[in-house]
Amino acid sequence: MPIEIKIPTVGESITEVQISEWLKAEGDSIKQDESLAVIDSEKTTFELPVPQNGKLVKILHQAGETVKVGTVVAQFEAVDEASKAPAPSQKAGAKTATEAKTVKPAAAKKPEEEKVPDEEKAESVETETPPATSKETVATEKPEEKPEPAEPEPQPEADPKSEAEPPPAKAKSASGREQEVVPMTMLRRTIAKHLVEASQMMAMLTTFNEVDMSAVQALRKQHQEAFEKGYQVKLGLMSFFVKAAIDALKKFPKINAEIRGNDIVYPNYFDIGVAIASERGLVVPVLQNAERLSFAELEKAIGDFSRRAQEGKLKPDELQGGTFTITNGGVFGSLFSTPIINSPQTGILGLHTIQERPVAVEGQVIIRPMMYVALTYDHRIVDGREAVLFLRRIKEAIETPSRMLIEI
Repeated sequence: MPIEIKIPTVGESITEVQISEWLKAEGDSIKQDESLAVIDSEKTTFELPVPQNGKLVKILHQAGETVKVGTVVAQFEAVDEASKAPAPSQKAGAKTATEAKTVKPAAAKKPEEEKVPDEEKAESVETETPPATSKETVATEKPEEKPEPAEPEPQPEADPKSEAEPPPAKAKSASGREQEVVPMTMLRRTIAKHLVEASQMMAMLTTFNEVDMSAVQALRKQHQEAFEKGYQVKLGLMSFFVKAAIDALKKFPKINAEIRGNDIVYPNYFDIGVAIASERGLVVPVLQNAERLSFAELEKAIGDFSRRAQEGKLKPDELQGGTFTITNGGVFGSLFSTPIINSPQTGILGLHTIQERPVAVEGQVIIRPMMYVALTYDHRIVDGREAVLFLRRIKEAIETPSRMLIEI
């Protein structure tokens, strides 16, 4: 009996998902824990695995369809492991030629089964009754009857151009030029909705500063080998900014707060969201209680988030909450930007690419690795003075990282 493959529960607030892509076709064999499909929800993208070895019998909902949690989307047939058991040994189960004539119909021998002596094999071919399901064997025994073909008769060779798949349907613009219409994924629709809501509900303002990255680069170079040897992870930049942000948030708690109705809620913890761009959309997994994490723990957690974001394996619970967000457009070469707050948070820190620039230091012009940083904040509860001082505090922490303890 086919096994029903259902959409699992992926979060308390998620009631429906969208089938993004089927990774297998009907009739395909699948191994246990291998994925059948890619599923989009409003918060994350995940894959739908199978419970055991078998094959995909039927797809009930096609890619692009939106279905509710618990919906049966496919039928799966498990492999009968008993049927895969090796045949009994020749010593224990061999029969004489006379016994072979009276034996009940048996399945065709598999290549891995033990070899039968040539004399027995020849007599068995003449006497054993073939399986009723094997049309090819029946045709051998009764040549005067033409069996029903198992597959459609081969067709004459067609023109290669006619065999190509038809091109996708194209829409026409007002001027008659072609356009391709691609539906937005559920994740992309949710991102768009949240960004528009944030811009409509908040009084967002951005302040900027620039940070000299010389000290952090020197510190990483000095301790990288010992750090990686001790913790099996590289010492990156993001852990420095998470530590610096937490230090600044403690000094300016409104930037770690949120508005609920007519109240301002101040969490006594620091759950830092780290924006990660994946091929399937932007996700913001949260480092819960980040103030309790060491540099090594931060680097391991961020690396794990990044890897699983690309694989579509982040859990919805890992994307919940967050009191402050850090986004790093610098990894793509961004020099300057104004990030949008991740509602209902109050602030977001934007990092940018490190670029060598001439700067004035103690009356001299020298070349230093510089980074522009941006803080977008909700002006409803955060004043400009607090925002500027917050960003300056981060600048001071990054430019003098020796006061932040590195556990090597």
